[in-house]
Amino acid sequence: MRPPVKQPPAADRVYAHVKEGVLERRYEGGALLTEGELADAVGVSRTPVREALLRLEAEGLIKLYPKKGALVLPVSAQEIADVVETRQLVEEHAARKAVPASPQLLARLEELLERQKEQAAAGDLAGAAVTDRCFHAEIVRSGGNEILSRLYDQLRDRQLRMGVAVMHAHPDRITKTLVEHEQILRALRSGDADAVVGLIHGHVSWFSNLARGEVR
Repeated sequence: MRPPVKQPPAADRVYAHVKEGVLERRYEGGALLTEGELADAVGVSRTPVREALLRLEAEGLIKLYPKKGALVLPVSAQEIADVVETRQLVEEHAARKAVPASPQLLARLEELLERQKEQAAAGDLAGAAVTDRCFHAEIVRSGGNEILSRLYDQLRDRQLRMGVAVMHAHPDRITKTLVEHEQILRALRSGDADAVVGLIHGHVSWFSNLARGEVR
C-alpha cells in the first residue's frame, strides 16, 4: 500500500487558503472573515486559524479586529504608487543589462507570452496575472543580480493581487498587455536597449493611473 500523503500543518493550510482567496479576489477588499467560517472552510480548529491570520496581517493583506474577525485590506492608491515606482527602478535597470538577450531568455518569454494568450482566451484572469508577473520576473532575473531578483520577488504577492484586480476592473486591458509584451519581446530580439526600457516604462506606468483611487 502507498503511504498516506502527509498534509501540511493546519496553520499552513489556513494561511494558503486565505492568501489564495485574497489574491484571486474570492475574498474582496473590505470583506470581513471570521475565525469560525475559516475553520469550517478548511476543516481545522480555531487555534491554527488565529496563527495563520497573524502571519497574513504581518504581510499587510488583512487587519485583525479582536472578537470581530479579519478585514481584507483593499489595495490602496499609495500601495499601487509604491509598487509602480519600485518596479520601474528594478525592471528598467534589469532590461538594460538583459541586452543583448540570450536565446534562452527569448525562448522563455515567447513561451510565457503564448501561455498568457491562451489564458486570456479562456477567461482565466488569475492565471494570466501570474503569467504576466513571470514574464517580467524572467527579464529581471536575466540581469544576473540576485539581490535585485529577491527584492522583485518580494513584490510578487502585491503584484499578483493588483494584476488580478486590474484585469477584472479593466477587462479590455489584457489585449493591450499582450500587445505590449510582444513589443518588449521584439525589442529584446532586435537588441535595442533604449526601446526595451521605454516600452517597459510605459507598460508599468499604466498602473500609476490607478493611484488616483482604490482598485475596485
